[in-house]
Amino acid sequence: MSTFSGETNIKKLLMKFRVLLLILMIYSLQSCGPKIIQDPIVFDQRRKELTLDYMQSHYAMEQSEPTIIPRMVVVHWTVIPTYKKTFEVFDKTLLPSHRKAIAGASPLNVSAHYVIDRDGTIYQLMPDTLMARHVIGLNHCAIGIENIGGPKQPLTNAQLKANTKLIKKLKKKYPIDYLLGHYQYTLFESTDLWKEKDQGYRTKKSDPGEKFMQDLKSNLKALDFKPLPTINTKVD
Repeated sequence: MSTFSGETNIKKLLMKFRVLLLILMIYSLQSCGPKIIQDPIVFDQRRKELTLDYMQSHYAMEQSEPTIIPRMVVVHWTVIPTYKKTFEVFDKTLLPSHRKAIAGASPLNVSAHYVIDRDGTIYQLMPDTLMARHVIGLNHCAIGIENIGGPKQPLTNAQLKANTKLIKKLKKKYPIDYLLGHYQYTLFESTDLWKEKDQGYRTKKSDPGEKFMQDLKSNLKALDFKPLPTINTKVD
């Protein structure tokens, strides 16, 4: 075998080795992120129209598509005991008649981008950049994460870990400045991010519990989210 052909074979082996390393690196990066199961809810033409109408009537936003630029993540709990029942609730286009506290604001059904089951399984119900109805005044810039549980069904450590991984992924992907629990949403009323036009449209929330949010923010301290606003805070 000539020296030339020997060098050629070595170069080919090196090239194959580099390709293999690249594949392993890509796989490693993907495996570090959370596994997300795609389980989309109905987002038909009727839901699109109702979402656009909600954006116009509540936020004075005229758009041809119901898209958002995420600036925050809002964490919730469902007070519905199973993922199956939660999906069935969100999957409908129209808000059920028994939701009297919010029915007057819009017939658009409530929804969320993600639901995390009690074992930590993450389901994605909507694209991150479509508007979901999950938080008054801030839907136009908020990704919603629901967790199966409630006051009588405290959120689990598996859910805490899953929220941590998911929010890290979202923070890398979007210009997200804030992380908040649903119970903290009214803190934004004095900011420029708040767009709710109806001064009487508010609901009192406690989800996902103060302890859970404290633990979650502790896990995500390195992401350096902005502090939540206080009275008279201005946010651009």
